[in-house]
Amino acid sequence: MSTLTLIGTRLAETGTEFVYHGEADACEGCPYRSQCLNLAKGTKYRVTSVRENTQTLECGVHDTGVNAVEVEPTGMKANIPSKGVYAGSKAHLAGDCPYTECPSHEFCVPDGVEFDEEYRIREILGEPPHDYCMLDRDLTLVEFAPTEE
Repeated sequence: MSTLTLIGTRLAETGTEFVYHGEADACEGCPYRSQCLNLAKGTKYRVTSVRENTQTLECGVHDTGVNAVEVEPTGMKANIPSKGVYAGSKAHLAGDCPYTECPSHEFCVPDGVEFDEEYRIREILGEPPHDYCMLDRDLTLVEFAPTEE
């Protein structure tokens, strides 16, 4: 189910994905608050369509203003411990990782996923993109279902 919201003009393209982090200090007193702050904090969204022939509105957060778009919650890719992993089960992240240069880092520490929460696995994607884990973890790349599913 899509939701109409306002996002920065630089992000307002079909297919763009972002994690909604909630209200910024600059949102206080904005007349468009109810149209912008209508998403679930910590959820990853994908822009499904950009409203045509709409006006760009001024924004205290986005320097080039905001546009109306439709968004839907989307799954998040993550590396999780391999033991007992199957689609439909719940899992959590293995823990923080200091190796930011690793090709898997974005999946070991994905934006929008909390370390202490469990998420339902939508799909098993297979092997992580790294050749070996610097923390000697046995990991599997999965896609978590959107939090609203």
